[in-house]
Amino acid sequence: MCSIGRRSDADLSSSAAAVFHFLRQPAIRAQAAIPASALFRFPYFQYHENVETKEAVTALGALAQDSRLSIFRLLVRHEPEGLTVGVIGERLELPVPTLSFHLKTLAQAGLVSAGQEGRFVRYRARLEGIDALVAFLTEDCCGGHPERCMPKESP
Repeated sequence: MCSIGRRSDADLSSSAAAVFHFLRQPAIRAQAAIPASALFRFPYFQYHENVETKEAVTALGALAQDSRLSIFRLLVRHEPEGLTVGVIGERLELPVPTLSFHLKTLAQAGLVSAGQEGRFVRYRARLEGIDALVAFLTEDCCGGHPERCMPKESP
């Protein structure tokens, strides 16, 4: 296979990123008649530099599993004291190895924290992690008019 004139994957990623950021500008897209949705049809244009986006995807992925969502909700109910691994396992009827795997995933996503207390490990929900996720998801809510997004009071 001839490699003359071929670019490395790193070169392609960086070139694609530059083109993607250039084409994201509304004035450029309008001149070229390119709809924003067209940019995501090509694999190289799915490049994201935004760390917040990666963190949000990690957190949402961690919560997108029944057991992990149940663990997180249980820990939220028991804030600020948290729960030990044994109590979480008993309440949710999860074996310790499975529970450890799920807690590790939630911790890596920044949604729970662990603290050693003697022989026990106590887990707590990191509410600032979920607050940051909600803030990220609603950052541009209602086109910059957050007052439109306020929950309606029930009668």
